[in-house]
Amino acid sequence: MKVNLRQILLCSFGILILGCKKDVDSNLNYHSDYYPLIQGTFVVYEALEIAHDAQAIIQHDSTKFFIKTVIDEPLEDLEGDLAYKFIRYWKINLNDEWVVKDVWTTKLKHFRVELMEENQRTVKLIFPVKLDQIWNINSLNSNSELNAQYDENTLHASRIFNDLTFDSTVQINQQDFFSLVDHRKKFEVYAKNVGLIYKFYKDNDILNFDTLNIRYGREIYYKVIDFGKE
Repeated sequence: MKVNLRQILLCSFGILILGCKKDVDSNLNYHSDYYPLIQGTFVVYEALEIAHDAQAIIQHDSTKFFIKTVIDEPLEDLEGDLAYKFIRYWKINLNDEWVVKDVWTTKLKHFRVELMEENQRTVKLIFPVKLDQIWNINSLNSNSELNAQYDENTLHASRIFNDLTFDSTVQINQQDFFSLVDHRKKFEVYAKNVGLIYKFYKDNDILNFDTLNIRYGREIYYKVIDFGKE
């Protein structure tokens, strides 16, 4: 009987879960549907990036564009785990054709969501979703420690983005630091059965506590405008 790679990977994944069954509380809702690993799942965002450089000709250079992420076909990654291609497309105008920007991989392992972005493995979410979960996003790469946790004020809250209503969302706070010369704030919002719906990234060097007096830095904003399954 001929068995394809997908069957092997799915069987291996099932064995792994069963082998960990003794560590799993069957009465606990892990809320793993905040990151649906289902082939064909897509999300479209309107995006804005701002590059700050007080020494440049254009000191605050902004770019607007659109991003589409798609959970693509399953594969076996370099660690021998079941993973999925995570394809990012982009375009400048809505009427343009989508162009492939990045091909990453993503997977669920040991109750954590891993995303291999730009050859850096990051931990995006930890399950179960609960307030006392704190994790280092960069624990699987060589970057500086960046601790994240679920926001206590928005846990499983209903939210609206671009007139789209999401019944259950979680916000993951990654950084919130303000000083004489720094203004850094980063968080992401995920919706059940959709995935990432909002991204806020601000990492600026400022002068004298003035958040508008920026020497250099970068800001990134993603906001969902469409989602579904292809």
